This record gives sequence, structure tokens and C-alpha cells, in this order.
Amino acid sequence: MYITTNPAKTVLYIGITNSLSQRMAQHYSNRGSNQTFAGRYFCYNLLYFEEYAASKAAIEREKELKGWTRAKKESLIAVDNPDWLFCSRRKRKRTSAIRSFLRQDDRWLGGKSGRI
Repeated sequence: MYITTNPAKTVLYIGITNSLSQRMAQHYSNRGSNQTFAGRYFCYNLLYFEEYAASKAAIEREKELKGWTRAKKESLIAVDNPDWLFCSRRKRKRTSAIRSFLRQDDRWLGGKSGRI
């Protein structure tokens, strides 16, 4: 189960998939298309996701969240992602922070610069 938003963060889209990376690529490819909700509202930025072993549980959770108010959905997102960073940016930010740490403390790399 995942939640995406548009670049302005004014629309939320909730969906399920068995391949999040493939589904995000589809959302991006469909941006601007009036044939889908996510495409029409440019909802291709991943904000939040949960993993489930059983598809039935994911479907139930999706239905549950779709019944929530926007405020409740925002609160859920904020627990894991308080700054509402798009997940691809969160990953880059985290990797950048690790690189910065390693540059400041070369002893973790035996005095050599490293690449993450």
C-alpha cells in the first residue's frame, strides 16, 4: 500500500501494488493523462508506503485509508515522513548525510575516501 502526491502536495493518491518501483514508473509515465486519477493530478511522488505479505491485507488497508479524512492521512504520513519529502529525495538526502559523515570521520574507511 502506498501514498503518492503531486508536486504541490495538494492531492493524495492511495494504491496497492506488488512492485512499487514499477508502479511508480507507471505513475510518472502517466502524468498529465486524463485517463487515470493519478495521471490527471500528477500524483507520481511517493510519500509513504507499507509492505504486506498478503495482498488481501494490503487491499483492506487501502480501503481503510481511502475512508479516512485528509487530516488523518496527513498525520499517518507525518509519523514516518514529517517533512513530506518525496521518497526519492529522502533516499538522496540520507545517502548524502552518510557521505558527509564518512568524509568527516575517515577512520570508518581506514583513512580512504569511500563511495556509497
